[in-house]
Amino acid sequence: MPHKDPEKRKEYQKTYHEKNKEKRNERMKEWYKNITEEQIQHRKEVRKEYEQTEQGKKLRRINVWKSKGIKSEDYDKLYEKFINTNTCEECNIELTYGSKGNTRKCLDHDHETGLVRNVLCHICNVKRK
Repeated sequence: MPHKDPEKRKEYQKTYHEKNKEKRNERMKEWYKNITEEQIQHRKEVRKEYEQTEQGKKLRRINVWKSKGIKSEDYDKLYEKFINTNTCEECNIELTYGSKGNTRKCLDHDHETGLVRNVLCHICNVKRK
């Protein structure tokens, strides 16, 4: 890597991947042809362990947001706000974690623009749509 600065390295990697997309895809196809079942299992175990770390949880949540069309200039800052918000910004009820329940924490966003509005409980989030 020619750059020690993380931002420059990230930009270099992005440019490299765009320029060498076909070459990279061919290399990955070849690699997958030769991978063993043990290697596949090992990669799954490593990934599962990583997803339990704080960094893994953070990246997973950010990727889910991106897949739902949420846009942000700074996902790290958005994540910090989401994690540190403990009450609904609309009704002030205490928020819970999880995928079920009316008090679960939701990131409210405009579905047309993808811009984030607030961190809300599920009930307030449904009302705003």
